[in-house]
Amino acid sequence: MQHDVIVVGGSYAGMAAALQLLRARRTVLVIDAGERRNRFAAQSHGFLGQDGADPAAIAREALAQLERYPTLEWIDGIADAAAGERDDFVVKAGPAEHSARRIIFATGVKDGLPDVPGLADRWGRSVFHCPYCHGYELNRGRIGVIGAGPGSIHQAQIVAEWGPLTYFPNGLAEVTGEEKADLSRRGADVETGRIAAIEGIADVRLMDGRVLQFAGLFTAPVCSPATPVAEVLGCALDETGMGTHLRTDGMKETSVPGAYACGDVGRVPHSVSLAVGDGAWCGAMVHRSLVF
Repeated sequence: MQHDVIVVGGSYAGMAAALQLLRARRTVLVIDAGERRNRFAAQSHGFLGQDGADPAAIAREALAQLERYPTLEWIDGIADAAAGERDDFVVKAGPAEHSARRIIFATGVKDGLPDVPGLADRWGRSVFHCPYCHGYELNRGRIGVIGAGPGSIHQAQIVAEWGPLTYFPNGLAEVTGEEKADLSRRGADVETGRIAAIEGIADVRLMDGRVLQFAGLFTAPVCSPATPVAEVLGCALDETGMGTHLRTDGMKETSVPGAYACGDVGRVPHSVSLAVGDGAWCGAMVHRSLVF
């Protein structure tokens, strides 16, 4: 059968988009690889009505709500390829091919992290990217920001709002005298020593042997789509200070007519609440395109 819409990616944005379409009694197939970006985090914060909830529990409850709609089909699997055009798309998942009039890419992104031993092991647990999501829980304890590029100074300036801060350029950016003075006014300092490893909960061991202890660490990942399936279809990418994402217009349509994108793969900045809102808007816009 041909579905009205195939949603590639069943995390928060994908489910939010699907919900709008299901409530319009459209047939929706969701293909989900089961790898939420925040799967390492124990709590989700900053999402109204769900502050402090287990992000996995939020996802489970959302899926349970979607499953109440009879026009939903859900496949646990990976979308390998997409082809076709508006009103006649085909998405391949394993040996099976599925057709739809519209596609929504809600694949999320993968995080390119600084090459610091021990950092990736603590990602989402004691090393974070969003202070609005995780800063409050550090209880004004000492915070470190690890440089990932020239723009990391701005992350340090923001994160200083949440506690006494040390900024580690880590050889990836020069800190000007003006920037150092600005951080000092914010109660932050700059450590120019290179990082050897992250140890313990959030301890920074420097190349010279010193170990600095922190309540938590932040860094800015360089993001890219979690899967190339939209690029295979021909969707254009945009470069941002946070990496690359799928180019969309105000209606969330990509450069390929009839193909849409939402959530982290289709916008910056990123959070659960922003992904849900973006997905809801995308679902409504896709429904509108089916009507008109």
